Amino acid sequence: MNKEELVAEVAKVAKVSKKEAYEVLTATIDTIEKSVKKGEKVTLVGFGTFEPRKRAARTGRNPQTGKEIKIAARTVPTFSAGKKFKELVK
Repeated sequence: MNKEELVAEVAKVAKVSKKEAYEVLTATIDTIEKSVKKGEKVTLVGFGTFEPRKRAARTGRNPQTGKEIKIAARTVPTFSAGKKFKELVK
């Protein structure tokens, strides 16, 4: 399912226009992105948690040459599914 299909389904279930569903979905995603970018954790009880995680610097290998390379430390966004969501997907 892509964003357009998700908007159509949300509009149908919530009985609102596609434009309203698009605006709400976009605002939700933007807010989650901005919060995680600031280093905040966003928890949607039952659904899951979005949070930034730090990855330490490490040594890797170039798969073409086998030469060792240094991979810099960085912060990456992560998502952990909540209990209800995990049980639903089983």
